[in-house]
Amino acid sequence: MGEQSLVLTERRDDGVAVVRLNRPEVRNALNIATRKALAEAFTGLHDDPEIRAVVLTGNDEAFAAGADLNEFIDADPIEMMKRRTERYWQAVAATPQPVIAAINGYALGGGLEVAMACDILIAGESAQLGQPEVRVGIMCGAGGTQRLTRAVGKYQAMRICLTGKPISAPEAYAIGLVSQVVPDAEVFETALAMARSIAKLPPLSIMQTKEAILHADNTALDAGLALERKSLQLLFASQDKTEGMRAFFDKRRPEFKGE
Repeated sequence: MGEQSLVLTERRDDGVAVVRLNRPEVRNALNIATRKALAEAFTGLHDDPEIRAVVLTGNDEAFAAGADLNEFIDADPIEMMKRRTERYWQAVAATPQPVIAAINGYALGGGLEVAMACDILIAGESAQLGQPEVRVGIMCGAGGTQRLTRAVGKYQAMRICLTGKPISAPEAYAIGLVSQVVPDAEVFETALAMARSIAKLPPLSIMQTKEAILHADNTALDAGLALERKSLQLLFASQDKTEGMRAFFDKRRPEFKGE
């Protein structure tokens, strides 16, 4: 299988892009080539004004079942450092448009870490999520100890990372790890419908809101409130603000242009 087919990208005409991990024979295990292809796919969407929301998914069996251990078993520390694989997940996290992870089956190890680099997680009711790295003598290395702790708190993160045992989608929802749980057969369509809904909204407003929420994790409250306030004030310079408010009073559907 060539590198180009490891990740499939579909630009739709409704403002949504679908990025699909495509190694079904190994449950979408994340080898270096797949990580690189994923980063390239997302980087290509960053500055596309036609794309206003992104869905990241795998297949019915697995979102991504973790790293490809064949590339780890003989690796030494210097080689691991030189790989700089943190760049690849950062390309997902840095996407200005909202990114929705549609999770069926397994989201384990690096698979859960890349899902947590997204903004909204929708999981099928039989999905399994976890950080099993300690079971093979390593640990999380792409956000499992950091994004997970910010999402669910110290004690749940300790349990998930130190036992290496996966948790069910309903439990993940209960502790705040996923946004929504739906029947397995409805995961992708639910994510796509949400992306379409977001894509119809004013993109500058959406991007500013996403940025402010992301800064809430590592910003003091006063600084975060200032950022939020300044972001709101900036939006008053947009044509979409005027269009949205006029459409509201005219009782018509607004036409947002991202300007």
